[in-house]
Amino acid sequence: MADAAAVDEKAPAAAPAAAFPIKLLIIVSVIALVFGVGGAFVAVKFLGGASQGGEHSEDHKGDAEAKVESKSEAGGKHGEAASPGVMFDLDPFIVNLADTPDVRYLKLTLKLDVDGEAVSTELSTRIPQIRDAVLVLLSSKDVNAVRTTQGKFQLRDEITQRINGLLKKPGVRSVYFTEFVVQ
Repeated sequence: MADAAAVDEKAPAAAPAAAFPIKLLIIVSVIALVFGVGGAFVAVKFLGGASQGGEHSEDHKGDAEAKVESKSEAGGKHGEAASPGVMFDLDPFIVNLADTPDVRYLKLTLKLDVDGEAVSTELSTRIPQIRDAVLVLLSSKDVNAVRTTQGKFQLRDEITQRINGLLKKPGVRSVYFTEFVVQ
């Protein structure tokens, strides 16, 4: 009987030892699951919130610009920037730059911001003169003059002046580079 009592005592003692790792395993699994779900929630909140916040701030920028435009149309101080002009496209220009030791090419595509349809019509009738003026200007530049940002702004201003010089009444507000490749 002593052996049976000893076996009975060992059996309950073995059961709690096996149950402890299972409880520990369940607790660790639940904690890991809570941290995983919490981490995913935080990641979605911060990452998803940042993209929504960016769109939200873009909406506010658009609203602010619309308010500025409406104020300037109602007699504000912004002048020409208030009313959008007509865009006039020119075919791409491909020219040799004035670099003497090397042969360099410039491919340039322009869009002109003009005052209205009347100026656009006049530009359409003067395309050969406009292309000639721009080609002569571009081929007089070297690569160092057109690679820098300051050089591009200066080139933009020179093109605007040359084209306005060809028109009866200056009507080109600005020139936009839509393609600018130096090779």
